[in-house]
Amino acid sequence: MYSIEINSVDEIREAARNFLAQFKQERIFAFYGKMGAGKTTFIKALCRELGSTDPITSPTFALVNEYTTGEDERIFHFDFYRIKNNEEALDLGFDDYLYTGNYCFMEWPENVEDLLPANIVEVKLEVKDSSARTITANII
Repeated sequence: MYSIEINSVDEIREAARNFLAQFKQERIFAFYGKMGAGKTTFIKALCRELGSTDPITSPTFALVNEYTTGEDERIFHFDFYRIKNNEEALDLGFDDYLYTGNYCFMEWPENVEDLLPANIVEVKLEVKDSSARTITANII
């Protein structure tokens, strides 16, 4: 199990760099945490470390945002908070995105848990205080 403490926003880029180094081969990440835990903020830092200069925002209403890296690779960022059922995710083409070989970062994956493949990285963000977070990750 991988674990890291982030005590301020100033540490997030280094945490993202270390996180990506730990999971070099993995491309599908499921982010769990309460509202306001920092899922989108951490995903933004990951995208920056991967070389994206695109505006990174939560795809709450669009369900998926696509970003590009400096090497023209794609990153897919999902937010399933508003998803009502698996069919909505399938209609979006969710399963097609998963098998592109590109990075897929998912917020609120518990809402599509039946669709998640094996061998993904389960990432849990826990709020310690207003600026501190604990991030743990496991391949499941």
